[in-house]
Amino acid sequence: MSRIPLVDPEMAPPKNREALERLPVRLNIFRMMAHAETAFRPLLRLGGAILSQQQLDPKLRELAILQAAQHTPGEYEWIQHVPIAKATGASDAQIEALSRGDVTAACFDELESLVVRFNQQALADTKVDPELFDAVRRRLSPREIVELLITLGYYAMLARLTEVTELDLDPPADTVVVDALRE
Repeated sequence: MSRIPLVDPEMAPPKNREALERLPVRLNIFRMMAHAETAFRPLLRLGGAILSQQQLDPKLRELAILQAAQHTPGEYEWIQHVPIAKATGASDAQIEALSRGDVTAACFDELESLVVRFNQQALADTKVDPELFDAVRRRLSPREIVELLITLGYYAMLARLTEVTELDLDPPADTVVVDALRE
Protein backbone atom coordinates (compact mmCIF):
# COMPACT_ATOMS: atom_id res chain seq x y z
CA MET A 1 0.00 0.00 0.00
CA SER A 2 1.34 3.43 -0.92
CA ARG A 3 2.73 5.46 1.98
CA ILE A 4 0.77 8.50 0.75
CA PRO A 5 -2.81 8.13 -0.46
CA LEU A 6 -3.38 8.85 -4.13
CA VAL A 7 -5.10 12.09 -5.09
CA ASP A 8 -8.80 11.64 -5.69
CA PRO A 9 -9.44 13.48 -8.97
CA GLU A 10 -12.77 14.72 -7.62
CA MET A 11 -10.98 16.41 -4.70
CA ALA A 12 -8.11 17.87 -6.74
CA PRO A 13 -7.90 21.59 -7.52
CA PRO A 14 -9.82 22.30 -10.76
CA LYS A 15 -6.80 22.58 -13.08
CA ASN A 16 -5.25 19.39 -11.74
CA ARG A 17 -8.59 17.58 -11.88
CA GLU A 18 -8.91 18.59 -15.54
CA ALA A 19 -5.35 17.38 -16.21
CA LEU A 20 -6.07 14.03 -14.55
CA GLU A 21 -9.31 13.65 -16.51
CA ARG A 22 -7.51 14.32 -19.84
CA LEU A 23 -4.98 11.55 -19.27
CA PRO A 24 -5.50 8.50 -21.51
CA VAL A 25 -5.04 6.23 -18.50
CA ARG A 26 -5.15 7.10 -14.80
CA LEU A 27 -1.97 5.49 -13.60
CA ASN A 28 -1.10 5.67 -9.93
CA ILE A 29 1.99 7.71 -10.69
CA PHE A 30 -0.10 10.56 -12.05
CA ARG A 31 -2.38 10.51 -9.02
CA MET A 32 0.71 10.58 -6.75
CA MET A 33 2.34 13.41 -8.71
CA ALA A 34 -0.87 15.42 -8.39
CA HIS A 35 -0.02 16.04 -4.72
CA ALA A 36 2.58 18.52 -6.00
CA GLU A 37 -0.17 20.92 -7.04
CA THR A 38 2.00 23.60 -8.64
CA ALA A 39 4.45 21.18 -10.25
CA PHE A 40 1.98 18.56 -11.47
CA ARG A 41 0.95 20.07 -14.79
CA PRO A 42 4.49 21.24 -15.69
CA LEU A 43 5.76 17.73 -14.89
CA LEU A 44 3.10 16.24 -17.17
CA ARG A 45 4.11 18.63 -19.95
CA LEU A 46 7.80 17.74 -19.50
CA GLY A 47 7.01 14.03 -19.52
CA GLY A 48 4.87 14.48 -22.62
CA ALA A 49 7.65 16.40 -24.37
CA ILE A 50 10.16 13.68 -23.49
CA LEU A 51 7.90 10.96 -24.85
CA SER A 52 6.69 12.70 -27.99
CA GLN A 53 8.67 15.76 -29.06
CA GLN A 54 12.33 14.94 -28.69
CA GLN A 55 14.75 14.72 -31.58
CA LEU A 56 16.41 11.86 -29.69
CA ASP A 57 15.61 8.50 -31.23
CA PRO A 58 12.73 6.85 -29.30
CA LYS A 59 14.65 3.61 -28.83
CA LEU A 60 17.61 5.46 -27.31
CA ARG A 61 15.13 7.34 -25.08
CA GLU A 62 13.58 4.11 -23.86
CA LEU A 63 16.96 2.49 -23.22
CA ALA A 64 17.79 5.56 -21.11
CA ILE A 65 14.51 5.33 -19.21
CA LEU A 66 15.12 1.65 -18.46
CA GLN A 67 18.63 2.47 -17.29
CA ALA A 68 17.34 5.19 -14.97
CA ALA A 69 14.79 2.72 -13.60
CA GLN A 70 17.40 -0.02 -13.18
CA HIS A 71 19.96 2.31 -11.58
CA THR A 72 17.65 3.94 -9.01
CA PRO A 73 16.06 1.22 -8.86
CA GLY A 74 12.49 2.00 -9.83
CA GLU A 75 10.31 -1.05 -10.40
CA TYR A 76 7.25 1.04 -11.35
CA GLU A 77 9.02 2.81 -14.23
CA TRP A 78 10.66 -0.44 -15.35
CA ILE A 79 7.29 -2.22 -15.55
CA GLN A 80 5.68 0.64 -17.45
CA HIS A 81 8.52 1.18 -19.94
CA VAL A 82 9.51 -2.36 -20.95
CA PRO A 83 6.51 -2.59 -23.36
CA ILE A 84 7.24 0.90 -24.70
CA ALA A 85 10.91 -0.01 -25.21
CA LYS A 86 9.89 -3.13 -27.11
CA ALA A 87 7.54 -1.04 -29.28
CA THR A 88 10.48 1.21 -30.22
CA GLY A 89 12.58 -1.78 -31.29
CA ALA A 90 14.44 -2.76 -28.13
CA SER A 91 15.06 -6.50 -28.06
CA ASP A 92 14.49 -8.88 -25.19
CA ALA A 93 18.28 -9.35 -25.07
CA GLN A 94 18.81 -5.59 -24.70
CA ILE A 95 16.19 -5.32 -21.96
CA GLU A 96 17.71 -8.28 -20.14
CA ALA A 97 21.20 -6.77 -20.46
CA LEU A 98 19.98 -3.49 -18.96
CA SER A 99 18.22 -5.35 -16.14
CA ARG A 100 21.64 -6.83 -15.25
CA GLY A 101 23.40 -3.48 -15.73
CA ASP A 102 25.44 -5.01 -18.56
CA VAL A 103 26.22 -2.05 -20.81
CA THR A 104 28.88 -3.95 -22.74
CA ALA A 105 26.53 -6.69 -24.01
CA ALA A 106 26.96 -7.63 -27.65
CA CYS A 107 23.22 -7.03 -28.31
CA PHE A 108 23.79 -3.26 -28.55
CA ASP A 109 24.91 -1.74 -31.86
CA GLU A 110 27.76 0.78 -31.89
CA LEU A 111 25.62 3.86 -31.16
CA GLU A 112 23.49 2.07 -28.55
CA SER A 113 26.65 0.84 -26.85
CA LEU A 114 28.03 4.37 -26.66
CA VAL A 115 24.75 5.73 -25.33
CA VAL A 116 24.16 3.05 -22.68
CA ARG A 117 27.73 3.47 -21.40
CA PHE A 118 27.23 7.27 -21.40
CA ASN A 119 23.96 6.83 -19.48
CA GLN A 120 25.59 4.53 -16.95
CA GLN A 121 28.32 7.04 -16.20
CA ALA A 122 25.93 9.99 -16.07
CA LEU A 123 23.65 8.17 -13.63
CA ALA A 124 26.42 6.83 -11.41
CA ASP A 125 28.84 9.74 -11.27
CA THR A 126 27.15 12.75 -12.90
CA LYS A 127 30.36 12.87 -14.91
CA VAL A 128 31.13 11.22 -18.20
CA ASP A 129 34.61 10.27 -19.31
CA PRO A 130 35.83 12.89 -21.84
CA GLU A 131 36.63 10.26 -24.49
CA LEU A 132 33.19 8.70 -24.18
CA PHE A 133 31.53 12.12 -24.24
CA ASP A 134 33.44 13.01 -27.42
CA ALA A 135 32.41 9.71 -29.03
CA VAL A 136 28.76 10.40 -28.22
CA ARG A 137 29.09 14.00 -29.41
CA ARG A 138 30.32 12.74 -32.80
CA ARG A 139 27.12 10.68 -33.16
CA LEU A 140 24.45 12.84 -31.46
CA SER A 141 23.65 16.51 -31.80
CA PRO A 142 23.91 18.84 -28.80
CA ARG A 143 20.11 18.81 -28.65
CA GLU A 144 20.00 15.01 -28.51
CA ILE A 145 22.66 14.88 -25.78
CA VAL A 146 20.77 17.38 -23.61
CA GLU A 147 17.49 15.55 -24.27
CA LEU A 148 19.17 12.30 -23.22
CA LEU A 149 20.38 13.85 -19.96
CA ILE A 150 16.97 15.40 -19.23
CA THR A 151 15.35 12.00 -19.85
CA LEU A 152 17.74 10.32 -17.41
CA GLY A 153 17.08 12.94 -14.76
CA TYR A 154 13.30 12.99 -15.17
CA TYR A 155 12.92 9.22 -14.97
CA ALA A 156 15.40 8.88 -12.10
CA MET A 157 13.24 11.44 -10.26
CA LEU A 158 10.07 9.48 -11.02
CA ALA A 159 11.73 6.26 -9.90
CA ARG A 160 12.66 7.90 -6.60
CA LEU A 161 9.11 9.20 -6.19
CA THR A 162 7.60 5.78 -6.75
CA GLU A 163 10.10 3.95 -4.53
CA VAL A 164 10.07 6.35 -1.57
CA THR A 165 6.27 6.52 -1.53
CA GLU A 166 6.05 2.75 -2.12
CA LEU A 167 3.59 3.48 -4.89
CA ASP A 168 1.31 0.57 -5.70
CA LEU A 169 2.26 -0.93 -9.04
CA ASP A 170 -0.10 -0.60 -11.97
CA PRO A 171 -0.20 -3.26 -14.68
CA PRO A 172 1.76 -2.12 -17.74
CA ALA A 173 -0.21 0.44 -19.74
CA ASP A 174 1.70 -0.70 -22.84
CA THR A 175 1.99 2.21 -25.29
CA VAL A 176 -1.30 3.93 -24.40
CA VAL A 177 0.32 7.11 -23.05
CA VAL A 178 2.84 7.42 -25.89
CA ASP A 179 0.19 6.68 -28.52
CA ALA A 180 -2.13 9.35 -27.04
CA LEU A 181 0.68 11.91 -27.19
CA ARG A 182 1.15 11.27 -30.92
CA GLU A 183 -2.50 12.06 -31.63
